[in-house]
Amino acid sequence: MDVMTWPGSLRVAQVRVARPTDRLEEVVRFYVEGLGLRELYRFENHAGYDGVMVGLPGTDYHLEFTTHVDGSPGAAPSAENLLVLYFEGEAAMFEVVGRLGEFGVEPVAAENPYWAANGGMAFPDPDGWIVMLVPRPVF
Repeated sequence: MDVMTWPGSLRVAQVRVARPTDRLEEVVRFYVEGLGLRELYRFENHAGYDGVMVGLPGTDYHLEFTTHVDGSPGAAPSAENLLVLYFEGEAAMFEVVGRLGEFGVEPVAAENPYWAANGGMAFPDPDGWIVMLVPRPVF
């Protein structure tokens, strides 16, 4: 079995991870200007929802952030809810770390010591969700 390809029993064409926020523009700024992802699509007033999808152009996975006219609480449920981004080396990772620092985003201690032991650095987004930056892939 090839673990690097989608299984034939799961014929997925695209993956989106979506979550609500009451800080849509702050969150988009963090992910686009801070992390360096691209804004792929934006919609407004779709049944009371506004939203933005971010990711990497040409890929079939992205993040969606939505807000609703009646409110969209989006506080992180725990410090172990992570978005993990693996880089192609420390220099690439520290380029993003520097950019986040320019935005005033400081790293926080990771709850799980595995991340620090492997060079990872944790950064909270405006809702408190943790983005873990790791200098190299695990496999």
